[in-house]
Order: sequence, then C-alpha cells, then structure tokens
Amino acid sequence: MTESASTEVATRLRYVRKRYGLSQRELAKRAGVTNGAISLIEQSRVSPSVGSLKKLLECIPMSLAEFFTFDLNEGSSVVSRRGEMPNLGNASIEFYLAGSNVKDRNMGIMREVYQPLADTGAEMLTHAGHEGGVVVAGQLELSVDGTTWLLDPGDSYYFESRLPHRFRNPSASDVCEVVSANSPPTF
Repeated sequence: MTESASTEVATRLRYVRKRYGLSQRELAKRAGVTNGAISLIEQSRVSPSVGSLKKLLECIPMSLAEFFTFDLNEGSSVVSRRGEMPNLGNASIEFYLAGSNVKDRNMGIMREVYQPLADTGAEMLTHAGHEGGVVVAGQLELSVDGTTWLLDPGDSYYFESRLPHRFRNPSASDVCEVVSANSPPTF
C-alpha cells in the first residue's frame, strides 16, 4: 500500500470509528486486536492488509466498498480520476473501483488488471446480482457454472453472479485488462 493510500485508510478509519461512536479500545476489542494496532493504523504508521481492514470493518459493520466510497466531504463528484480510484485488489489482480467517491452506489464499475497467470483463486466465486464486462487488453479465461471461455479484446460477458464463476489470465507474459460492472455492487 502506498503512503498516500495508507494515509487515506488512516483518515477514513478514524472518521468511521468516531462516526460510529467507537473508541480505539472498543474497536480493537470487537476485532480481537490490540488498541495499539488501531492507533498505529490511524497514525499511518502501519498499513493493514485488505483482509485485516475487512475484519475491522465487519465490527462496525461496514463493507470495503462503503469504506472506500463514502465521501469525507459529504459531497459527490461525477468524475473519478485515475489516481483517485482505490485498488481493492492485490499485487497480482488490481481492482480499481470507479465512482468510489459516490455515496449509495447502485452498481459497481471497475477496471480490473490481471498480471500474467493471475486468477481469482481455485475456489469458485458466488454472490448475489449480475455482472458483465468487456476485455480491453490481453486474454481472459472465464469459467461460469462448469463452462470455460477464452475471451479476446472486444469480447464481453454477462451472467448471474449466483452461478459459480472464476476469472484467470492464461498468458505467461501479457497483462489482461477488463472493464466490468456488477449490480448490486459487491465491492
């Protein structure tokens, strides 16, 4: 996590914790961590992993999407600049959430970047809603409900998200980029 991302997480966590009337000690107790850990995060001295942050937010309760999308200034903007979109992924798969500054979104729009041979994991994903996308660069291997397709740039997909699914970049050398949408938003 970059220094600016760490600062953003620190600012947002402090804001959310106070908005819900929780002390550092109370949030730490709910999450099963030390209050020193919460303090270090809020001082930008430690950057939590996505999993750790998700665990903290479950104690509030708040989703990662809500955490990164509420506007600290209580306004909203039509445009999200490239550097303003939070990356909800990791080093091998980057998920950049469009409209992260919009409160109460009804759909999630993302730019997904899959590094060579990256995938969403061996376990198939399932969740409520529908999702679709368009491959912008590289190739995407899409598996849905027992069937697998290889998609090239310009190819698209759409399916019910309750069906078991998985995404994978089959290339050992090229990055795959996808623009996707899901409703209701799951990030």
